[in-house]
Amino acid sequence: MSLQSVKDFLSRHAPEITVIETEASSATVALAAEAHGVEPDQIAKTICLRIGTEPVLVVAAGTKRLDNRKFKDRFGVKPRMLDAEEVLATTSHPVGGVCPFGLPSPIKIFCDVSLQAFDEVVPAAGATNAAVRIATQRLVALTDAEWADLCQ
Repeated sequence: MSLQSVKDFLSRHAPEITVIETEASSATVALAAEAHGVEPDQIAKTICLRIGTEPVLVVAAGTKRLDNRKFKDRFGVKPRMLDAEEVLATTSHPVGGVCPFGLPSPIKIFCDVSLQAFDEVVPAAGATNAAVRIATQRLVALTDAEWADLCQ
């Protein structure tokens, strides 16, 4: 259902973007980079966190790590990662396929400035073998994301 929710979202909001499904898993940054022929940082990984009781998504360049100090300075709390069941319940996407598209309800989305190094990025698309190629600025606009400096 998750992959379909992404396809439905894109057909309504960005019909020019096609979901790419691969035979092999692209559930990790390394696998996704290999499957799509891009460098690992061009993979736009989506991290599902909680700020207090509110879930948020952070989309960042593939090899970047969340910086706890930057996060706490920005939000006043330490980041708390959701477990796999919470991620699925919150986003409808399985870990390895989490993306900022086709969400069951609105979630605040932050794009880390690490993505600004690329004109085009490759986020997952709701399944561990699905992704899209999208202009970085289009990703931000399409998801109503806010730029933030949250990674090392």
